[in-house]
Amino acid sequence: MKKTVLQFITVLICLLMYTPCIYASEEDTDSVSLPGLTFDHSMELSYAEEFHVDYYEDGYALITIEQEGQYLVVPEGKEVPEDLDVSVTVLKQPLNQVYLVATSAMDLFRAIDCMDRIRLSGTREDGWYIPEAVEEMKEGNIIYAGKYNAPDYEQILNQSCGLAVESTMIHHNPEVKEKLEQFGIPVLVERSSYENHPLGRTEWMKLYAVLFDKEELAEQLFQEQTDRLDAVLSADATGKTVAFFYINSTGAVNIRKSNDYVSRMIELAGGTYLPEDTGEDDNALSTMNMQMEEFYAKAKEADYIIYNSTIDGELNTIDDLLTKSSLLSDFKAVKNQNVWCTGKNLFQETTGLGTMIEDIHTLLTTEDPSLDKLTYMHRLK
Repeated sequence: MKKTVLQFITVLICLLMYTPCIYASEEDTDSVSLPGLTFDHSMELSYAEEFHVDYYEDGYALITIEQEGQYLVVPEGKEVPEDLDVSVTVLKQPLNQVYLVATSAMDLFRAIDCMDRIRLSGTREDGWYIPEAVEEMKEGNIIYAGKYNAPDYEQILNQSCGLAVESTMIHHNPEVKEKLEQFGIPVLVERSSYENHPLGRTEWMKLYAVLFDKEELAEQLFQEQTDRLDAVLSADATGKTVAFFYINSTGAVNIRKSNDYVSRMIELAGGTYLPEDTGEDDNALSTMNMQMEEFYAKAKEADYIIYNSTIDGELNTIDDLLTKSSLLSDFKAVKNQNVWCTGKNLFQETTGLGTMIEDIHTLLTTEDPSLDKLTYMHRLK
């Protein structure tokens, strides 16, 4: 009995000692000193989990990007708070002459009518599949300023760059980020590609809207996307299976892991992604390679095939597909001519992910063989 009481007291003491630490940890997670600013409210997000925004009085906004840091948006004509935490990157409006390196952000800039804020691109004209981006580069309104790992610093400085928007690839060359910051150019590292839910990626338009005072437009556009998907997301599962892949230069099959957002789009559209056992927890990569024989064993009975054209170009016929591997001729989807190919614009058009979900749902629920083309896919004949 005495031993039991003693154990109870010991546990109670431990809990009392540990509880303050728990609260302190939670409180300190996103705490930052914003002297002189009064908190107003936080942005409401439906799907995005990799960022959040806190608004303060007088138009200030604090953006927090997971694992990347915090950014204080300072309205034009307002002062940077004194004694601001040195870890916070200051973004003073208006933000112009942007050096856009993160390709997934271009479509979000386009959606909220802010392409005129971009002056410098980390992608050449022939690397863009967004018509507006191609046109702006043809006309010289946006100029190439080097890739993420080899920027043209002279060009960037001559153009009075006000902000660099990078993907997490910049972490492979941290010296580039440091050099840009030494030149007084704030660097925002975006993580939209880490969003688990496809619409979480699209919702990043709300973050860019904060930078350019376009929140109302972004909210409207995002709501339109989610409204269109209501019927699809509430529909019953179709029971149809879908394989999404491409064949690389060595003959291996590159597939998406089952926790990837493409796999998630197939699920949201009412399908089941194949192959299912993809070891998604092995590492942070969203894709993996497997030998054709293994893919054959796991995906031969897929009802539909969607070939990812992003890497090696679009296919037009089933014969084009079979030249990559004759084993594919035995696939159920090939025999039933349920073989589709994505357009190369899919992965750059971040705002179109909701439409892609609609496309997949349409092909899973429509028996009409004359359905040859959707917004982001076409059938191989």
